[in-house]
Amino acid sequence: MSSGGVTVKDVSAHDFVKAYAAYLKRTGKLEVPKWVDLVKTGTYKELAPYDQDWYYIRAASVARHVYLRNGVGVGGLKKNYGGRQNRGNRPHHHSSSSGSIARKVMQSLEKIKVLEKDPNGGRRISQDGQKDLDRIAAQIIRATQA
Repeated sequence: MSSGGVTVKDVSAHDFVKAYAAYLKRTGKLEVPKWVDLVKTGTYKELAPYDQDWYYIRAASVARHVYLRNGVGVGGLKKNYGGRQNRGNRPHHHSSSSGSIARKVMQSLEKIKVLEKDPNGGRRISQDGQKDLDRIAAQIIRATQA
């Protein structure tokens, strides 16, 4: 594969999210809220994330999700990042994740021009954002071929 035709779809999701999160952390452009070390990612969770860099990973994951599916809003991300709520001896049910985190991640990505508002609602990937994401994907492909 030539680097000209590589997109995010050609790379493993796990590898891409790790690489893009590392890139976001390294550049230092992403605005991280002060409260990231205090919050849980959903009401159904018992503990906050153990990983110090969870906000960068979530931002990379959201960027990939919006790249693959334009027009995603806060509600869609809440559903996507939700999980099983433990209800004791009753059956588990799906519970949504925090809307505040989804909103702040999208706002942070908008500030660095990766996402932009979609006229039909939600967010979409910007041209600069698409170039960035495809460049990271091409770097992953080159690293695995070497």
